[in-house]
Amino acid sequence: MKHEVKITAVLLLMFLVTQLIGLAVIDAYSPKTVTSIAANGTQTVEVQNVTIPYGMEPPAEMSGWPGFESIVISLFIAILIFFLLMKIRAVTLIRAWFTFVSLVTMSIAINALLIKFSGMTNLAIVALVIALPLTFYKIFKRNIVVHNATELLVYPGLAAIFVPILNVWTIIVLLLIISLYDMYAVWKSKFMVGLAKYQIQSLKIFTGFFIPYLTKNQLTKFKEAKGKVKKSKVKVSLAILGGGDVAFPLIFAGVMLRSAGLLPALIIVAFSTIALLALFAYSRKGKFYPAMPFITAGCLVGWLITLLL
Repeated sequence: MKHEVKITAVLLLMFLVTQLIGLAVIDAYSPKTVTSIAANGTQTVEVQNVTIPYGMEPPAEMSGWPGFESIVISLFIAILIFFLLMKIRAVTLIRAWFTFVSLVTMSIAINALLIKFSGMTNLAIVALVIALPLTFYKIFKRNIVVHNATELLVYPGLAAIFVPILNVWTIIVLLLIISLYDMYAVWKSKFMVGLAKYQIQSLKIFTGFFIPYLTKNQLTKFKEAKGKVKKSKVKVSLAILGGGDVAFPLIFAGVMLRSAGLLPALIIVAFSTIALLALFAYSRKGKFYPAMPFITAGCLVGWLITLLL
């Protein structure tokens, strides 16, 4: 196992909690069928929609393959832009980009949770007010606890935007494409490895879960060096899980939630979590692994099981 058991358990727990929060957020924005009975016995069936705020509601004509194409194109453009910004070292612009995305996605998630638990609507301004200080502490204060806690909201908000424009077949194809890219970017081009290091070392932020910790040997060296010199540097181990590894299985589970119901969505969540656990158990220290092939395999196994129910 690459990381200590307790660190692995924390990463798995954050992944699972994000998936469950995401399902609640996606459900809050899903169409609801309401049946009302008039005094004369007439039944009226009405479909109620909760619009995603801040202009993020996708148009209806983007659903299905048009939505798939738009996501693939958007991902390609985003990766290209980020690569170019890295090359010219536009740190301020990248941090501004991260700030905007974090603020919007967290606001979307918070708005959904407020609607779900309060029964009220039109809470977008309240959600934005709550998300503002969280975004500030996340980006500018760089507190590990705040960072990981806010990541629990970022990916549910992001998934809520993309789930309505996909169906089961388009998300499966998307997962397969992302898995192939992940393998190439980690094992061949090393782009994802360099991207993670650039975010942590230069930007001082990271898109995903991030846990620095000391192993027993590192802790021993730290204690030995602490009493000898005023300033000592000790290498710290990092346990990370990229944002895409969290968002894409959540999008799949969200599509299943809207198309097949809660139980199939929970099965997808369960098997994607098991697949991630298998990756953590298989991985070894000092090596980098693409998580998406494992997670995609788990999602597909879970999907096949839902077909048998």
